[in-house]
Amino acid sequence: MDKGSAQNTDKPNNSKVIKKLVLVVFAMFGFGFALVPLYDVFCDITGLNGKTNEVGVIYKDEGIDTSRTITVQFITRMAKGIPWQFEPEINEISVHPGEVKFVSFYAKNKSKHDIVGQAVPSVSPGVAAGYFQKIECFCFTQQPLKAGEEVEMGLQFYVDIDLPSEITTLTLSYTLYDISAKVGS
Repeated sequence: MDKGSAQNTDKPNNSKVIKKLVLVVFAMFGFGFALVPLYDVFCDITGLNGKTNEVGVIYKDEGIDTSRTITVQFITRMAKGIPWQFEPEINEISVHPGEVKFVSFYAKNKSKHDIVGQAVPSVSPGVAAGYFQKIECFCFTQQPLKAGEEVEMGLQFYVDIDLPSEITTLTLSYTLYDISAKVGS
């Protein structure tokens, strides 16, 4: 066999390999895009990542379990660059599973221009997120504040009576984001 015929058979094999590699790259790229919605669905089903309900729930009166007391802690933080003061009126509260509670959060726009904020909640431990039920929450809506304006924002919630007994403390954390640019577009 001469060299010329050996080289000719290599070229079709190289193009097949290149085509397969390009297909693999496109498949990986598509899979990367699909991961975000799949992860959200997975977190909604399992309660992982501390995601809580995004709309108010109707209170299901299944009684109050007075034999248990859960400590609910509140933490706030601002995303980088948002010039607000944002904090809970109280840092923690004791609640019996099934008992409805109301707490307030304080926010002040310390800038010289109007800002629209959006609070994003997270519950820790993540497995408890499905048991923390928000009836009303300022996080369900955008919070427009004029320059220098301050506001008290409410959260009405209960902890589901089916919360696993080994969980005695929940931490509800809010991160406040400036969404003014998204609202204005």
